[in-house]
Amino acid sequence: MTRIRRLAAALVGLAGALLAFTTAAPAAFASGQRPPPLPSGHIHQPVHQPPVPVPAHTVVIGGMPGWQIALIVAGAALAAAAVAILVDRAWVARKAHATTA
Repeated sequence: MTRIRRLAAALVGLAGALLAFTTAAPAAFASGQRPPPLPSGHIHQPVHQPPVPVPAHTVVIGGMPGWQIALIVAGAALAAAAVAILVDRAWVARKAHATTA
């Protein structure tokens, strides 16, 4: 039964990771800008013109305010602490049950 639980937990974790990647991928690959057009004749013969300069754009426009980042970090720390406490209590209870049986 323990193997089934571990396998189920691993599958749930992988499903969650897949869900996160599929929801984040469209935003990561989206771009509102088109690449510059290639000069004519670039397929059949070499072009002896200098390459077209592409303007540099900022990768991140806007961003997230620092207080939101701090709030996310604090929430993650509290969640990790809660999970650690629950796991520790379950482990202690299992040890106590194993020694009495």
